[in-house]
Amino acid sequence: MESKQITSFTTNDFALAVEMIRKAQSNLFYVANTTLIDLYWNLGKHISERVSLAGWGKGVVEELATYIHQNEPNASGFSASNLWRMKQFYETYCDNEKLATLVREIGWSNNLTIMTQAKSNEEKEFYIRLCIDERLKYKELKRQIAACVYERTVLNKPKLATVLREIAPKAQDVFRDTYVMEFITGQEAKPENSLRKTMLKKMKQLILELGKDFIAMEEEFRVQVGTHDYRIDLLFYHRRLQCLVAFELKTEEFQPEHLGQLNFYLEALDRDVRYENENPSIGVLLCKSKDDEVVEYALSRTLSPTLVAQYELMLPDKELLQKRVREVYEQSLELIEHVEEDK
Repeated sequence: MESKQITSFTTNDFALAVEMIRKAQSNLFYVANTTLIDLYWNLGKHISERVSLAGWGKGVVEELATYIHQNEPNASGFSASNLWRMKQFYETYCDNEKLATLVREIGWSNNLTIMTQAKSNEEKEFYIRLCIDERLKYKELKRQIAACVYERTVLNKPKLATVLREIAPKAQDVFRDTYVMEFITGQEAKPENSLRKTMLKKMKQLILELGKDFIAMEEEFRVQVGTHDYRIDLLFYHRRLQCLVAFELKTEEFQPEHLGQLNFYLEALDRDVRYENENPSIGVLLCKSKDDEVVEYALSRTLSPTLVAQYELMLPDKELLQKRVREVYEQSLELIEHVEEDK
């Protein structure tokens, strides 16, 4: 009897129970993290004010760390160096209300990484929001900063077909002009088939670079048209865009004729694979290199939602990209000043 009673419950009933547990665990983490960040903020504020008003120095803060340890021996993370970091944390964001609110939504390790490695407030906000949106762990955040995701996003906007901009306005923020895949060696990337297999083996690293809203569908996805079978290199589903995304890999420079094959795959996906509630499929042609002018010409007449990107197998030169970002901001400020002068 008991066995029959148990099996009478539906899978949805069980799934709902699991979802309740996960939601409660998530809420507990959020409350605990917010409380901890508030504590570090308030301690940092207290120390900052004492340094300014009472002349506290490193010696006094070391005494404070010892006092905390003696009176709260179970409390960890309150060494003199960490207390100074809390002071720096408060002073970094105390005059920026927007960022002061956002920092409470990510963990302390990620906060320290962003505070010490991001140069401008714009870069800090970018990585804080990236941590929130993609729930980045500490090592994942370190990798994204090393891969210059912020600089690449600011400097190089993805090359999208007009129809893609129209049907999926958010695509501009989802896709990138260049994908960095330092986890793939040059030897692994030589033949086209080998590159695909390597990406599949290193899917976790690949998803981190693409974005965590991408969900891998199947290895070398097969579509049948007429009596012929065709295989898409990599097929994903994107949660935010709610559509299938087909990646076609080319270990050579972009050629306009490559788009014909990708357009054919998108037509097959939309006719035979896509569900009614899903948006039109998107195609990404990922090439070893590309001439942006050739890409612009090729995409200008295409009627399919496609884009052309390139991949690199080495981490970019961060200092060079940071310099270019500064130049872009300086040019923007000069332009604003000229416009105001002309009014």
